[in-house]
Amino acid sequence: MAEQTNNPPLRESSITAMLYNPAVRGFFYQFITLILFLAAIWWVVDNTIDNLNRAGIASGFGFLGNRAGFDISQSLIPYNNDMTYGRAFVVGLINTIAVSITAIITATIIGFIVGVGRLSRNWLVAKLCQVYVEIFRNIPPLLVIFFFYTGVLSILPSPRESLKLPLDMYLNNRGLTVPMPVFGPGSIAMLIAFVIGIVATIGISIWAKKRQMATGQQFPVFWTGLALIVGLPLLAFFVTGMPVTFDMPTLGRFNLSGGASLRPEFMSLYLALSLYTAAFMAEIIRGGINGVAKGQTEAANALGLHPNLVTRLVVVPQAMRIIIPPLTSEYLSLTKNSSLAIAIGYADIVAVGKTILNQTGQAVEVVTIWMVVYLSLSVLTSVFMNWFNAKMALVER
Repeated sequence: MAEQTNNPPLRESSITAMLYNPAVRGFFYQFITLILFLAAIWWVVDNTIDNLNRAGIASGFGFLGNRAGFDISQSLIPYNNDMTYGRAFVVGLINTIAVSITAIITATIIGFIVGVGRLSRNWLVAKLCQVYVEIFRNIPPLLVIFFFYTGVLSILPSPRESLKLPLDMYLNNRGLTVPMPVFGPGSIAMLIAFVIGIVATIGISIWAKKRQMATGQQFPVFWTGLALIVGLPLLAFFVTGMPVTFDMPTLGRFNLSGGASLRPEFMSLYLALSLYTAAFMAEIIRGGINGVAKGQTEAANALGLHPNLVTRLVVVPQAMRIIIPPLTSEYLSLTKNSSLAIAIGYADIVAVGKTILNQTGQAVEVVTIWMVVYLSLSVLTSVFMNWFNAKMALVER
């Protein structure tokens, strides 16, 4: 009888201990949160399907196989209005990726130059860089896009009065016309040589780093890599009988013929995104350089290193570990800001999707495609930058 009377308190204490166990409580709260989240998703999906049925709109992605029936002004792959909506989406996706990648590269170069320039001992250079940063950081990106589209490119001369630039390029209010390469038989050898040059450069870079860590001796990786990446394709070009020719633009009486044209919509978006984002990158780079301990520079100077070597070998490698994480956010913002292209008619994924939405009424599907595209681009960018950040991390011997 005594054992039976003592059992209930024991059970109570075990239940109380279980309730106050952090692991059990954590699992319980996560389980409840998951149930509520799934219930919210079910409620949204159920209401969406019900509303679509009431409106008589068929759901699904089958419309992607239907004829598009509209043209796209700028396409990097073959496209005409007899092709499908799916093909139009691919064109918009490629246009989005093209303007994002080119703007990221340009913004990184400009941002690095301006960021270093803000720390210059030259008063004029430092102030000019500061003015640039303050102007572009305090203007909405859409206004910068409109400025280049309506205030710069639209007031350029007409095609018959095009401004001739070096390398047979022409600039007018319809964009920039450049020579277009025409690849003949044997051009694939140049591509193979280019890939081999990149792989060889990576191999040499790894070997040179190990050699420097072991002996302290440096190897000219940059110039060697440049010679391989440029020299091997050039060698293949001459060996295969110069298979690449150029379609040169020709200025006629009323218009330009030949070459490849970069339309003003692309140029406006590219310039605006590059210059706008570079202002934020410049501040990140300036902060990263300032974050390097002053003693590092003093120690390098005490060893008699040239100021350029101090910046390149001591300051910048340490600053990169501070710069890369916030720089990733700027890359993501630039990619998402490319959706502002719809304001000036550049055929990115949003502009093409808007046209498809108006023609088909498949709002849910089109918005879903937009979300998946931008989510995928953001995740891929983050994965690459996280990998690069890990490569730049300080590794102790």
